[in-house]
Amino acid sequence: MIPDSCLHIRGLSDDRIRSFLSLAVSIKRDPEKYSQTLKGKTVLQFFVENSTRTRMSFEAATRKLGGTSVVFAAATSSLQKGESLLDTIQTLCQYGIDGIVMRHSSGGSPEFVAGAVSVPVINAGDGQHEHPTQALLDAFTLLEHWKLEGAPKNSLNGKTVAIVGDILHSRVARSNVHLLARLGARVILCAPQTLLPSDLSLFPAVEIEHRLDSAIPQADAIMALRIQFERQDDSLIPSKREYRHFWGLTPERMAIMKNDAVVLHPGPMNRGLEIDPEVADSSRSLILKQVENGVWVRAAILAMLVGGVKP
Repeated sequence: MIPDSCLHIRGLSDDRIRSFLSLAVSIKRDPEKYSQTLKGKTVLQFFVENSTRTRMSFEAATRKLGGTSVVFAAATSSLQKGESLLDTIQTLCQYGIDGIVMRHSSGGSPEFVAGAVSVPVINAGDGQHEHPTQALLDAFTLLEHWKLEGAPKNSLNGKTVAIVGDILHSRVARSNVHLLARLGARVILCAPQTLLPSDLSLFPAVEIEHRLDSAIPQADAIMALRIQFERQDDSLIPSKREYRHFWGLTPERMAIMKNDAVVLHPGPMNRGLEIDPEVADSSRSLILKQVENGVWVRAAILAMLVGGVKP
């Protein structure tokens, strides 16, 4: 039997999603109450791909809950000698691991590992598949901003979220589309045709806009995505200059946003490409709030899955 894990948004029930988000509210309000939740527990931070925000926030969340992190260094591990992923994970589990936070370049890897170990596995991003904890923290940030904490049923009814940029390669976009739709939001995907998936049948109902200037006035929140040059070649966009001209979040585009609309970005940002500094650092930006809330949301997930906290 696969232990209770967080592998993808589609695998989470509505009740589980609400439980994660509600518990995150409680932990943020009173972190001391949960400071011993993971006492005596060890969380393996197994990151095979580079990460700053996700890895550091999981480590910070583990510490805030009183747990210990074991950080896996892929570059100096036996993976470099040809050891298999499964052999590596199963070896590490013999050191008293109580939960695994896993990022891997291969889609489906966390689910594969979850089927082979006896501890919870939390997907911290797998290839171009999903990034469920990012979507949960993004939703938490919007719900908090709109004073809808706890994610009551259909809490984002009447809200429109535009996701702009490299949707083709974005696991963040995939998780967000599923979660935002589950919460009742209208979702617009905006990108050049070359940066959209050719098959959108696995997505819930979304709208497509190729002109950012058409999408922005409709949106209550605009999420810019990084152009993932490491997963593509330059042929998918005409040029960096033209991409910014047609699809970048610039001060001129901020001027056509709704008066109360906000901007998000999962990071890291290509400043001056998909988002200008004047937008990223403006009062409209929730980007640093996303970073902060990542700790609380990931703490909630760890508290429930590793610490056994009941919703």
